[in-house]
Amino acid sequence: MDLRAHVSGSGYELDDAQLEAITRLNELASQRRGVYLHGPVGRGKSFLADALFDVLPEPKKRVHFHAFFQELHRRISERLRERGAVARAVKELIGRAKVLAFDELHVHDVGDAMLMTRLLEELQARNVMIIATSNYPPDGLLPDPLYHDHFLPGIALIKELMDAVDLNGATDYRHLHTEPRSRFETGEITRTATLPDTPVVLEVNGRAFTALGTEGARIWFDFGDLCEKPTSTQDYLVLADRFDDWVITDVPRLGTRGRETRQRFANVVDVLVDKDVRLTLVSDHALGEIVGGDTRDLARTASRLELINTTG
Repeated sequence: MDLRAHVSGSGYELDDAQLEAITRLNELASQRRGVYLHGPVGRGKSFLADALFDVLPEPKKRVHFHAFFQELHRRISERLRERGAVARAVKELIGRAKVLAFDELHVHDVGDAMLMTRLLEELQARNVMIIATSNYPPDGLLPDPLYHDHFLPGIALIKELMDAVDLNGATDYRHLHTEPRSRFETGEITRTATLPDTPVVLEVNGRAFTALGTEGARIWFDFGDLCEKPTSTQDYLVLADRFDDWVITDVPRLGTRGRETRQRFANVVDVLVDKDVRLTLVSDHALGEIVGGDTRDLARTASRLELINTTG
């Protein structure tokens, strides 16, 4: 099926950048070439990638990047002493799929970068077509200069297996909607909140994790406990499965914190968006102050937080 005809049937009016991208995506689909669709937030990357995925006829699988990596980590850890652990885990996860779609592909952790390289090698060996969306061009992945060189083999594989398509239109479509379209968007940024009386210690991935308290499906965190300690994306995924309403208190100006702290916060927001968890931020600062300053690595996070209501 023609991609342009499929997208036109959705009823959306496409801008020039999206029409140009569709032409390129059609060409790559006919050649069975992988696609790496990147650009600023809110330009329709996921929409076009989903449309491309829909028209491809082969056995295929669409996954959320964070959740897929959580499961990949888990399965590999279960067979650490076995040879070929990564290959077997990948085979179990993708089955017979000949097309694998990743939404929101981001690599900020050197451990994930190493595993991503191994995953790409396995997908190449299995002749799997990859569709990926990202806010970063391939060369912008794992941007920390201390670790970027570790992912150069992975970046080379991305370029070998996928053609980069830049979607850089003028309109951020996320901000054209006035009503919440998801549970995440019903959240808020506020200066005050009622806190629970008793902190709790939860077991997450085999270790203790401190929260200010829980009540039903709601959980409260202090920003320092959540983002300034060595927590991980895998922890946030487990907690997001248990609690669908998060409150994070004492959120500072992120420009005053180190890169690792900022990245943990960005990962929290990514996970909560993917899992459609309601988020309340309690802070003495407005959103522009929280994500302002020299925090270019938080552009995607800022755009996502602009979707939640601001009060107080």
